[in-house]
Amino acid sequence: MLQQTRVETVLPFYTRFLERFPTVEDLAAAGIEEVLAQWSGLGYYRRARQLHAAARQVAAAGEGFPRTLEGLLALPGVGAYTAAAVASIAFQVPAPVMDGNVERVLSRCLASEEDPKTSGPRRKLLAAAAELLDPVRPGDSNQALMELGATLCSPRRPKCLLCPLRPGCRASAEGDPERYPSARAKRETERHRLLVAVVEDGSGVLLFRRPDDSPLLAGTWELPWVNVERDGVASGEAPEAGLAGRYGGRWSVGPRLARVRHGITFRDIEVDVHRAELCWGGEVREGEAGWFGERQRADLPLSSLVGKVLGALGTLGTAGASAAAPARRSPSRRR
Repeated sequence: MLQQTRVETVLPFYTRFLERFPTVEDLAAAGIEEVLAQWSGLGYYRRARQLHAAARQVAAAGEGFPRTLEGLLALPGVGAYTAAAVASIAFQVPAPVMDGNVERVLSRCLASEEDPKTSGPRRKLLAAAAELLDPVRPGDSNQALMELGATLCSPRRPKCLLCPLRPGCRASAEGDPERYPSARAKRETERHRLLVAVVEDGSGVLLFRRPDDSPLLAGTWELPWVNVERDGVASGEAPEAGLAGRYGGRWSVGPRLARVRHGITFRDIEVDVHRAELCWGGEVREGEAGWFGERQRADLPLSSLVGKVLGALGTLGTAGASAAAPARRSPSRRR
C-alpha cells in the first residue's frame, strides 16, 4: 500500500484491510472483487491484484512466507526493493535496500551524477549500501538509512551538520549536496478533458465495470465517460455518439452541471459532469453494467473519480439497492 501512496493516506485503508483479512489464508480465500473493494480509493489496482495472487501462492504452498530473497522475488508483484526490505526486517537476511531515499543518500556520499535508476550506477549504489549494512541487525540498518534520507538528507536543504555520514560524504565536502543525484527528465503531462454522464433511476446511478484485461483500472466500476479533448485537440465527435460507441445504447446528454479535476500518474484530467438519459439497445461494449445506490457503491472497487463527480452533484446520498446486470441487456437488478 505504501508504494506510490503517502503514509497518512494508507493508514485507515491498512487498518480496515487487516481487519477484513487478518491472515494470508483469509486474503487468499477472498474473491478479487472484495479485495479490490477494500483497496478502493488507493489507486494503482494492479498492486491489489498482485497482492491477492501472492497470498494465494503462499497459502497454496502451505509453508508460510518465503524467508529468502529468491523465494520472495518469486511472488507476484514483489521486486528487488520489497524483497530486500521484507527479508532484512522480518527474517534478518543481510540484504541492502534501495529506495528513493537511499539512492539520494548514497549518490551524495559518492558524489555520483549518474542516473541511479540505470543498471550500472545502481550496482555501485547497492555495493555502497552493502558496505554500510550491519549484518547483525540488517533490518534496523536498512530502516535507519531510509529514515536518514527521509529526515536529514532531504532533496532540498539537507541538514548536513546533523548527518552521521557527513565525514565521508563527498557532496557535503563539495558544499553542494543538492546537485546529487542528477534530476531525471519528467514525462510530459498529458491534458485530457472528459465528459462524464450521470444516469440515475430510483435505485441509484448507472455504473460500468471495466474489463479484467483493461490496461488501466482493470475490474473497477466507473461512471460512463468519453474523452472530448486531449492536449487542446477536440475529438470532433458528439458526446452522444462517443458514449454509444463505447457502451452501446442511445444517449441523451444534458447541459454541464459541474466540473472537477482529477489526476492519474502523468495525466491531468478536467472533467465536465453532465446528467444524461440512456435509451438502451444492443450490447454493452465496456463490460458489465448495473444500478448502484450508496450502500452498494461502498462494496465496489470504484474509480476515485466516481466520488468526486457524485460529490459535485450532491448525489452521494441517493438510496437504492441493486447489483450488476448481465452485459447483454438493459441494466437492472440481479436478485
